[in-house]
Amino acid sequence: MTDCIFCKIIAGEIPSSKLYEDSHVYCFLDINPVTPGHSLVIPKKHFEFLADMAPEYAAPMWEAGRKIASALRKADIKCDGVNFLLADGATAGQEVGHVHLHVIARYRGDGAGYKFDPNRKLPDDDEWKRIADSISSNV
Repeated sequence: MTDCIFCKIIAGEIPSSKLYEDSHVYCFLDINPVTPGHSLVIPKKHFEFLADMAPEYAAPMWEAGRKIASALRKADIKCDGVNFLLADGATAGQEVGHVHLHVIARYRGDGAGYKFDPNRKLPDDDEWKRIADSISSNV
């Protein structure tokens, strides 16, 4: 895909701070990090959504994420924990239409986090069952 920024990074047309690379994935530092060390793992083949990914690319992406998480904990940066984030689709916050796994170094007081409305309405038992049945019938 010629207009994809991540495809251009893989092709060497745009510089990046490479951390790791193998035949299926490319890993580099995010240019707009949540915390120092915030990394991206991308498949070398263009896939817009996780469901589109071939297994031979999906499994290595998660394995590379595991390797990066381990490296973050050993590196000379603050890292007491790690978040993995994969936003799948624009509504979920995906800003680049190429699957990418964020590996984010976390430490107490880093200012990042997830917030949920404590007053949100949770499904009742019947709705839980309907949702579970609908999802499981499509796996």
